[in-house]
Formats: sequence, structure tokens, C-alpha cells
Amino acid sequence: MSPTDTRTDTTPPAPARTAPGPAGETREQTVRRRWFTALVIVLLIGIPAGYLMISAEQSRSSGRDKEAESSVSGLQDSWPSKMKRRVFEVPIPARSRDVAYFETSNWKSSRLYVRFTTTGAGLDAFLGDSGTSRSALAAGDVTVGDRDAATVGWTFPPDRHWSGTTHRQDRPRPTRDITVDLTDPAAPRVYVVSTATP
Repeated sequence: MSPTDTRTDTTPPAPARTAPGPAGETREQTVRRRWFTALVIVLLIGIPAGYLMISAEQSRSSGRDKEAESSVSGLQDSWPSKMKRRVFEVPIPARSRDVAYFETSNWKSSRLYVRFTTTGAGLDAFLGDSGTSRSALAAGDVTVGDRDAATVGWTFPPDRHWSGTTHRQDRPRPTRDITVDLTDPAAPRVYVVSTATP
């Protein structure tokens, strides 16, 4: 090469040899793509699963909170709403008095406790509208269980004339434990525990 020849070698250096991947990817690109795919799969599965677990726990907590709140308030001296009466199938007769109710709910079941005093004709109407009759009442039978009675502070002393029946229905319709104090036949007092399960 002569001193006046200023040309330089412009041939580019040979590229580093890498393991070819799909569609000409380098090894590093292939590893990055696989990590990204794995991350996407984890997110697609993990986020919905986590959401379902959180939702289930919130639902259980909500049910426990509602039941605890109801337990504190106790029986309310008023009529349950028409919607509650319809859902729990407790058709309180018109002109009933001393009406009180209480509701509990958790993730397993919901219960409506109702107490009212009616007339002889009102009792017959209530039983008929509930799908049963006075002939189904067993003398001396208190069908409201001890646990339910304790929940609302009901007592059933032995010196009263008690009669009761349990009206069972296929789910999701409620099952009702009905106990009646017939000591004064003209003014029977009715105790109902209606239990609905999903």
C-alpha cells in the first residue's frame, strides 16, 4: 500500500455467534419471551383465584357481621317488611298485636323469628296461609328449638298450653317451626322460626 493510499478497511466485524431461536431470535430474547409468557400465565390464573378467595372471605365476614349486629339489636317491636314476610313465608294475620321480629343471616342460612298475638280466626287463617292447619298442631309440642329460643329470649314455661308443628318444604322454600300458646284460645300467641337455606 502506498503512503498516499488513505483507504481504510470498512468491512464490518463478524457478528457474535449465538444460538438461533424461533424466527431468528437470540438466546437472550428467547429466555425473555419465555419469562414474559410465564408471568402472563401466572397473572391470568392468580388474579382471578385471589379475587375469588377474597370475595368468599368477605361474604363469610359479612354474614358473621350481620348476624352479630342482629344479635345485639334483639327482637324489634314492629312488623317485618312485606318482602321479609313473603321471602320467609310468614303471613301474619291482619289486626295481630304484640308483633315482634328478628332476623339473622350467615353464609349457611337465614332465619326470621316472629312473635304475634292474634284471634282464633286469625290463627286458622295464618295456619291455612302457611300451608298447614290447626289439626297439624300437636298438643304439648314446642317445636322452636332451645338454641333458637335462646337467640331471641323466648321461654316456654310448662304451665302454658303449648301446641306446635314443623312445616317442611323443599329448598329453597323455608322450613317453619310454629309453636302456639293456646292458654287463652281467644288470643293465641304464635311463635315462628322460618329458616331459609340456599
